Amino acid sequence: MFIGRRAELALLGKRLERVAATGAGTAVALRGRRQVGKSRLVQEFCDRAGVPYLFSAATKGASPVEAVASFTRDLRESALPSEPDLVPRLDGGNWPDAFRVLAATLPDTPSIVVLDELPWLAEQDPVFDGALQTAWDRLLSSKPVLLLLLGSDLHMMERLTAYDRPFYGRADNLVLGPLNPADVGQALGLGAADAIDAHLVSGGLPGIVRTWPHATPALDFMRDECADPAAALFGVPEASLLAEFPNPDTARRVLEAIGSGDRTHADIAAAAGGRGEALPSGTLSPLLRRLTREKRVLAEEHPLSAKSGRPALYRIADSNLRLYLAVLRAAHEQARRGRPEAGFRLIERRWTSWRGRAVEPLVRQALELSDLPWPDLGAVGGWWNRRFDPEVDLVGADRAPVANRIHFAGSIKWLNGPFDDRDLADLRRAANEIPGLDPAVAGLVVVSLSGTDFTGDVALSWDPDDVVGAWRQ
Repeated sequence: MFIGRRAELALLGKRLERVAATGAGTAVALRGRRQVGKSRLVQEFCDRAGVPYLFSAATKGASPVEAVASFTRDLRESALPSEPDLVPRLDGGNWPDAFRVLAATLPDTPSIVVLDELPWLAEQDPVFDGALQTAWDRLLSSKPVLLLLLGSDLHMMERLTAYDRPFYGRADNLVLGPLNPADVGQALGLGAADAIDAHLVSGGLPGIVRTWPHATPALDFMRDECADPAAALFGVPEASLLAEFPNPDTARRVLEAIGSGDRTHADIAAAAGGRGEALPSGTLSPLLRRLTREKRVLAEEHPLSAKSGRPALYRIADSNLRLYLAVLRAAHEQARRGRPEAGFRLIERRWTSWRGRAVEPLVRQALELSDLPWPDLGAVGGWWNRRFDPEVDLVGADRAPVANRIHFAGSIKWLNGPFDDRDLADLRRAANEIPGLDPAVAGLVVVSLSGTDFTGDVALSWDPDDVVGAWRQ
């Protein structure tokens, strides 16, 4: 089952149309985190395109000679060569030779060439980037070929087309994110509230969504999965964690601390340290930068107001991995021991509080995507002070993290009870403490799972249908 991705298929189709119209090559570097569905998307595109294609996936740890041999074998077995038996094996070859063979086999009509897990090829052979650039400039770009370069190592894929690298300026860059809540809901036949739950649990990862029974709410799905220790719900985040962080080192301890709920630099340092001592700032700070900016496994958030504020907060960027570190890993251990009921009880106890915080970045993103009454709205975040008293879920401003103008403050109540007069009074008091917010100008925004029951006026009131509708637009 292929889910969603209409916009991404259209973008790739547009580039193939360009190839057909001009007779010249186009290169696209497509990056995205593991399990987000890059290979599946491109395979679906190739299947629908109706042109001959080559799909060659690298093997991690293979030598350059093995990689070239695998590539030429894939080429020989593809629909590209008119006479496959004439494609040389290049058992002792190199990438310049392999790309010359590829160029010789490309037809005069549009075709597609896919190199999957490109960072592994670059890891194995230091001359690969230069060989690719030379082949593209001299041999491939003059052919009617769409070259798709895929990779899960986000930092290395960004480096591929950086200004100081050989392939700079030669490829369009596309980033593939997870499925959005609207796609998840449509695929699973779920209403808006249940679709949001399913998105939070799955992280929008197709590998989990495909295993989700139709019209099944999140808690029911997780109850059933606890009876299957090999379920994708557990296997996908575990495989992602082991692929990115195979060793139980400091990075893993930091991730586990954040996944367990520690959000500030000081709390993370205390939880990730050893022998009762906090992790030194000189170790933790650069590690947090690498996990945030290079690995993209963490998201860093700053309080949004008219003044710069502290502390910064960290969270696991992928909600499925976040849930795995918070509770699914412990539930999985129970499932492995033949105690699925005990595993599900862990999930059930922590689900409401976990969901209430995990939904916040999703709601903020939905507000940013929507056509709201504030035309120059540039960012939606939250605000807190050093005491976290108060802590405001939503702040809309013209820019982040230091705003010129604050348009609204808001609250997210993702519980079974409605947002009532007491909640509204708490929001008014908290909003007045946000630096730069003018209560006479700024509006109030309410986002509630279970509707509202208050007597005052607010600028905007959303329910789950509105949140999911942001992606349906």
